[in-house]
This record gives sequence, structure tokens and C-alpha cells, in this order.
Amino acid sequence: MELPEDYKRGFKEFLGVKVDLSFRPLIPREETEDWVKKAIGEIKGECLDLFAGSGCIGLAVLKNVPNSICDFGDRENSFLKGIEKSARENGIEKERFNLIETDIFSNISKKYDYILANPPYVAESRKDEVGEDVKMFEPAIALYGGSDGMEIIRIFLNNAKDYLKENGVIYMEFDPGQKELIEEIIEDKYSKFEFLKDRYNKYRVVKIEK
Repeated sequence: MELPEDYKRGFKEFLGVKVDLSFRPLIPREETEDWVKKAIGEIKGECLDLFAGSGCIGLAVLKNVPNSICDFGDRENSFLKGIEKSARENGIEKERFNLIETDIFSNISKKYDYILANPPYVAESRKDEVGEDVKMFEPAIALYGGSDGMEIIRIFLNNAKDYLKENGVIYMEFDPGQKELIEEIIEDKYSKFEFLKDRYNKYRVVKIEK
């Protein structure tokens, strides 16, 4: 099986950003672009791109929102190096972002206006539905979220409120089949939330307000 074209090329375009893929993070997806574009239209203040991977989400914020500031959090140091490379190649000033090696919130020590999250959410029970090229070449650490795909999402949602400023907002991507499970977690913890569909008319992201 051949290496995916985006890895061969070494980058992927994402909302006006040339995202470096030389450290082989998850390749940015079109359905992620949909909700990030919406978030970009609203963002004011400081952001955290958590489970950052390629950094496509936070890089798109920095590129498209003047004077924005964004921290990137990921547990893979090599992915953070790729984000730094992308920022440099896209002319984003160093003082506008920080790179944090963290396992979910383990090394996060401040509060943000926005947390933008694309956690690993593929259920291990659904591995057979994942494309062979994805299984062979893309990082499993960025794909799988335990038996039902919710393992990391549960930890994230149960703790994220502590890292939001007053009136802070979360955008989190998920598998459409997880909508009801996510709703059960957040309905008692957060003041307001709404589920949004992607270009394929599937629920793909939840917007949550503290």
C-alpha cells in the first residue's frame, strides 16, 4: 500500500494554512474545517488547541484571527515540533503561541476563552471500518479512544470546565454515534450546548458554554 499523497507531499492546506506533515501527525480532515471555520468567526481572546496533532486547528486561528493567541497541547513531542515548523513557515510570530507537552490537562496551568479539541474518538470495536491506509500510516494515538471511543472524551469533558474562563467556550469534535453519550455527560455540567452538523449532514462537533 502506498503512502498517502499528503504525507508524500509533506503538507496539507487547511483554511489558508500550509500544515506541515513531516512528523506524520493525523492528516487534517475536511469535516474538521467546517467547524473550525465557524469557530474562527467567533473567537476573541486566548485559545487552547488540545490534542493538537498537526496543529491545523490552532494554526488556522492564528492565521485568520488578527492578534489571536493560541497554546497547543499534545502528548507527542514530535507533533509539537511539526507545529512549530508550520508556524514558522506560515509567518506566525513566536510570541503568539506556546507548545505544551501534556496528557490531556496534565501540564495545562491556565484558563482559556476557547478550548478547541479534536480528541481520539474512534471506538476500537469499529477498527474494521477504518481505511487500511489510515490504519497503516496514520498515528493510532490520534485515532482510537478506547472500546467505545469515549475514554479520552469522558476525561476531557469532566475536567475542561476548570480550564475555561468565565463565559468560556469549548468546541469538540466527535463521532456522530457518540452524540447521546456526550449529551449525558455535559447536560449537568455546563450552562449551554449545541450540536452542529458537518458538510455530510452528520453531527460532528459540540459547542459548549461554561
